Amino acid sequence: MSLPKGLAEDVSRNLVMVAQLIDEDPEKAYGYSRVALRLASRVAAVREAAGFAAYATQKYSEALAEFRAARRMSGGVELWPVMADCERGLGRPERALAMAGEPEVQKLDKAGQVEMRLVAAGARRDLGQLDAAIVTLQSPELASSAVHPWTARLRYAYADALLAAGREREAREWFAKALEADKDGATDASDRLAEMDGVEFVDAFDESDDDVENESEESEESGVVEVDDIDDEDDEDERDGDKG
Repeated sequence: MSLPKGLAEDVSRNLVMVAQLIDEDPEKAYGYSRVALRLASRVAAVREAAGFAAYATQKYSEALAEFRAARRMSGGVELWPVMADCERGLGRPERALAMAGEPEVQKLDKAGQVEMRLVAAGARRDLGQLDAAIVTLQSPELASSAVHPWTARLRYAYADALLAAGREREAREWFAKALEADKDGATDASDRLAEMDGVEFVDAFDESDDDVENESEESEESGVVEVDDIDDEDDEDERDGDKG
């Protein structure tokens, strides 16, 4: 609303492209975000979109700078968890843990607090503190039987931490719980379960059988006689000779 109508429309088109492409083609989404940034760098939503596009392409330093700018402009705290995760991406898990203890976390909504817990657990794992990561994820949200948008990812992270700590039986249980809550396929819990159970997926289309069939068809079309056919013909000639 702070931009002239024509400029606002141009910026909006680029932001729409960022949203549409960020999952399937993050590099292209990043390109559109840079265009929007050149057009309207003083708009918080543009800085936020640029941050997420940079984050998706693992440009963590740039993403962190954009998130900080967006936060200064908007005054909100909702970007706090992803800012902490950028610190992890930059190889600074200690800073991510420090952010997990800041007052801003208490201002986050429930989804934001769960996201912050996931980031903090990841930082613990970065530091080799597996037991601490497991404890970090243990929470009322994890214990709840209710399913929320974050439930599958929280259960999956807990299962993965348990598995890393060698607690396979518990890990399998929690991968199963993650799969149960994962209606949108946000995790690969089913693959992890199959892997733990020793299940191997075989392609139903066996290329080797198809190749044999194709070779047989090609031989018939080209007039090439198979060895077995030659043997059969020789046997018939011998029988005819005996009769003569």
